[in-house]
Amino acid sequence: MALKSLDDLLSEGVSGRYVLVRSDLNVPLDGATITDDGRVRAALPTIERLADAGAKVVVTAHLGRPKGTPDEKYSLRPVAARLGELLGSEVPLAGDVVGEQAKAVTGSLADGQVALLENVRFDPRETSKDEGERAALARDLAALVPGAAFVSDGFGVVHRKQASVYDVARVLPAYAGGLVLAELEVLAKLTGDPQRPYAVVLGGSKVSDKLAVIEALLPKVDRLLVGGGMCFTFLAAQGHGVGSSLLETDMVDTCKRLLAEAGGKLLLPVDVVAADSFAADAATRTVAATEIEDGWMGLDIGPESTAAFAAAIGNAETIFWNGPMGVFEMAPFAEGTRGVAQAIADSGAFSVVGGGDSAAAVRLLGLPEDGFSHISTGGGASLEYLEGKELPGVAVLSEGA
Repeated sequence: MALKSLDDLLSEGVSGRYVLVRSDLNVPLDGATITDDGRVRAALPTIERLADAGAKVVVTAHLGRPKGTPDEKYSLRPVAARLGELLGSEVPLAGDVVGEQAKAVTGSLADGQVALLENVRFDPRETSKDEGERAALARDLAALVPGAAFVSDGFGVVHRKQASVYDVARVLPAYAGGLVLAELEVLAKLTGDPQRPYAVVLGGSKVSDKLAVIEALLPKVDRLLVGGGMCFTFLAAQGHGVGSSLLETDMVDTCKRLLAEAGGKLLLPVDVVAADSFAADAATRTVAATEIEDGWMGLDIGPESTAAFAAAIGNAETIFWNGPMGVFEMAPFAEGTRGVAQAIADSGAFSVVGGGDSAAAVRLLGLPEDGFSHISTGGGASLEYLEGKELPGVAVLSEGA
């Protein structure tokens, strides 16, 4: 797939020209405090290159899931402040998406300056299923930045057919940003001819969320390690009781089929850290994965499982990891995720962390980010790519290439 790149745009010259950049700045907040600025830092290189080249850079992004109307708790104000700190210059935030404040902010931009539009999902047209409504918002965005180019750099949203991701690329000359190109290059290595052994580590809550990627990857991998809440549906499929652990009863038969198809490739926990309630101060005990008592729930893989997973990872040449091994946000249930992540970092393999909670866990648990070959900014997008799905926000970039 041929895509025009940021390098192509810069070679054409951007000094004095508007460039509209779609970034992924959907960061976790505690009130107005950013708890993990990884996505802001990942967006920085493309924005900096454009600003350094003299472009008038207008960034559009979303935060959370507002219901198509302004909501202060989803304002990008903390993001604008953090972006300004990282750039070393103030980033003005327009108080609306395409209204009078957006016009005023963009109209007053100097060459090399960066501005941020307010949360694009405050406009209901952004996520509309009606193509005409989305196209209208795309035209309104383009009208803010006359003569602009569009740079798609929000990998975490390229699997969405949304106005600021897809439709605007049909209105303005469109280019792939450095982050999007880097993500696609890494994921292509996982789906092309990966070095073997190839191990995939999946966690998170639900089998249903990962079913498509399991089915897509199972024939291609040498080992598939399953932890997190989703492991209990597999254990139930083997006939074991799982107490009050997370269980998708409607997925048990599917898990039986996957276990049969795996032919020994699929590795499940042998022990778990169980608790009598879902709380950081709950009573806990480590039990065999096949002996979880009624009223108790597994909230992390146990030490024997962590060691077994680490051994399976240790000789891998390629590793993809998506989803924590337990409720890592609570200290009593963080060690499985920490141990598996450390084993991946120590493996020396080509290792990809598939965004979302896994990327957050790396930073929250204080693990060295440079211990991994790549930490994706887009969990859902990376999974859909590995499933073999077309990513609309990428496909549209090739239309004018």
